[in-house]
Amino acid sequence: MSSRAARRAANRRKVQEHRQRLRAQGMRPIQIWVPDVHAPDFAAEARRQSLVVAQSPEEADIQAFMDSLVAWPDEASSP
Repeated sequence: MSSRAARRAANRRKVQEHRQRLRAQGMRPIQIWVPDVHAPDFAAEARRQSLVVAQSPEEADIQAFMDSLVAWPDEASSP
């Protein structure tokens, strides 16, 4: 076995062991797809959507909703 093949085998074993430890902790792997922020059209589409919202009569309500999503809950209000 070449040293390159040995390194690949060792890496596969490490990844497999890592995944086994995570599964033992009750975790499971998932796959999600997200927008590619490096894609050529991403910035233009994000700007277009932002302008649509900014020009909407419901802009204040939309912004309040977005703010509520990112607001960190006050520790005093937690149970």
